[in-house]
Amino acid sequence: MPAPKRFQRIIGLVGMMGLLLLLASALQGCSAIRLAYNNSPDLAYWYLDGYADFNGAQSLQAKNELEKIQVWHRQTQLPAYIDLLQKVKLKMPSDLDAAQVCEVFDDARRKLLAVSDRAQPAVVAVAATLRPAQITHMERKFEKGNEKYRDDYLDATPKSSRAKRYKEAVKRAEMLYGSLGDKQLERIGDAIDQSSFNAAVAYAERIRRQRDILQTLRTVTAVKVPVQANIDPIKITLSKLIERAVSSPNATYQSYFEKLTQDGCRSFAELHNATSPAQRARAVATINGYQEDLKVLATAQPES
Repeated sequence: MPAPKRFQRIIGLVGMMGLLLLLASALQGCSAIRLAYNNSPDLAYWYLDGYADFNGAQSLQAKNELEKIQVWHRQTQLPAYIDLLQKVKLKMPSDLDAAQVCEVFDDARRKLLAVSDRAQPAVVAVAATLRPAQITHMERKFEKGNEKYRDDYLDATPKSSRAKRYKEAVKRAEMLYGSLGDKQLERIGDAIDQSSFNAAVAYAERIRRQRDILQTLRTVTAVKVPVQANIDPIKITLSKLIERAVSSPNATYQSYFEKLTQDGCRSFAELHNATSPAQRARAVATINGYQEDLKVLATAQPES
């Protein structure tokens, strides 16, 4: 399903065992996962409405589409997530190398892209009805988020930015392994210091995507004849926009993202290999909990 802001942030940061840490770092506790998933159409709607400021007809359309996507996701995607977690669980007692971690990451990313593909027709249908005032509202929302990003990473001191990233990395790791020892914490700090993370490169791509969205939507809304008369060209235009958002046309950013992913895979493997048998056992138990939650969700009947 389209993910709330917190999930999107985690998807952007994930370099640690794919969907496992997407779940583990997004939610604390099994009941929270079930609650969030069952309410995900509403959560996704409120997130999207915060950007688009939907009118009445758009709200009904968006909510209806999100509910359909959740039904599809529950039936087709959750079983695949359960299988992926099973593969991860079997790996946890042993040492790992970067290639094994990246294999799981790539599998998780393909599953997330499948959700994007399924949601694309709904996104296109709603986006095609947006009006200029709504796009201006979206632009202001973008800038508000950009200001926070600049405060956190671009305008902050290197020490402050590093501390924020370190805190987030430790939190994610402890969700899986429990309390970490000094040597393990030091290893996380070393990984951050050696990472290819570049706030300026990430920010430039962020701005590129936002400008692309705004320009494309303004082009669509500038059409002076009824939308239905031009629906095919509009669909093509918006579909290409989504493709550019998922896979950046900026070769420099693509290379940067791949390098960052490799860094994440390597640093996760190094941290995992420094964990104790007890910590690995805790990781297995954590994964078991997520699997059981997903099994319950996958077999649950949609509310009438």
